[in-house]
Amino acid sequence: MRVVDIWDTAGQERFQSLGAAFYRGADCCVLCFDVNNAQSFEKLKYWREEFVSTASPKNPHNFPFVVLGNKIDIQHNDRVSSAKAISWCKSVGDIPYFETSAKEGVNIDHAFRIIVGNAFRQQEYLDNLE
Repeated sequence: MRVVDIWDTAGQERFQSLGAAFYRGADCCVLCFDVNNAQSFEKLKYWREEFVSTASPKNPHNFPFVVLGNKIDIQHNDRVSSAKAISWCKSVGDIPYFETSAKEGVNIDHAFRIIVGNAFRQQEYLDNLE
C-alpha cells in the first residue's frame, strides 16, 4: 500500500525555517494562490524557487509541481485571469493548473488525483534511478 503525506505551510514566512524538513523527500509540490489577490500570484515564482533551492530535487527541471488558484467562489474585480495563470504555468515547465474553491470543493478531487499521480510517478522515477 502506498501512503501520501501532505504538508501545508500555508505560504507563511514563519514556516520558512522548517522548509528543509517539509520539502526534503517530497515527490510533488503544490503551489497555491488566491485568484483574488495578485500579490499571492506574484509570490508563486518565489515559492517555486524556494522549494527547488531547499529541496534540491535530483531533476529540478522535471520535478512535478501543480498550481492551484483558489477562492474562485469569491467574485472580485481584480481577479488574476485564468489566461495569466496558465501562461505562467506554461513558462515554468508546463505545470498543471487548476482553479479551485476549497470552501465549496470545486476541482479539489480532480486536482488531488493529479497531485497524487504525479507524486507516485516521481517516486517510481527515483526508485528506478537507484
